[in-house]
Amino acid sequence: MRILRAGDHKRMPWKNGKGETVEIAVFPADASIDDFDWRISMATVAEDGPFSIFPGIDRTLAILDGNGMVLEVEGSAPVLLTTASDPLAFPADVSVTARLQDGSITDLNVMTRRVGLAHRLIRIDVDGGKNVPLPPATCLFLCDQGALSFRKDGETGALAAGDALLIEDATATVLEIDGEARCYLASITTS
Repeated sequence: MRILRAGDHKRMPWKNGKGETVEIAVFPADASIDDFDWRISMATVAEDGPFSIFPGIDRTLAILDGNGMVLEVEGSAPVLLTTASDPLAFPADVSVTARLQDGSITDLNVMTRRVGLAHRLIRIDVDGGKNVPLPPATCLFLCDQGALSFRKDGETGALAAGDALLIEDATATVLEIDGEARCYLASITTS
């Protein structure tokens, strides 16, 4: 287990040059935006426009902050995503256009290479104590808002807003959490 502090996340330009992304974690560790196996990042979207194309990649997106945006994914009806919406999964190698509802938003992106990997992203609201079952996978637990303490297999720690916990082999255990926070759990498995 490793804590990834918000202040240490890597900032880099979008692939299409129209914004900035905050990379929380990537594998392999030295991968670029063109050759990663998996990548978890946050981005601020400040204007309407197309998403970058990532050949052979599957993507899931959740809205962390702002009034939402409509995503038009090629071959599907437009979808309004807000902070209350479930994360939306879609292929990253088709045409996707974003239209902001009312001002900029911040989103969370989980991307995996389609051949060999799969992922899942869920939102977890914490108000007091909670046990979060971890799948036998690589897991990233992001504290989006609030703060919490955690325990797993005798190890303890704390996360503030923007911090993440990377668990490289969860082996179907449980993460014990205490606090008040809105969190996201990304799990990455081999397919």
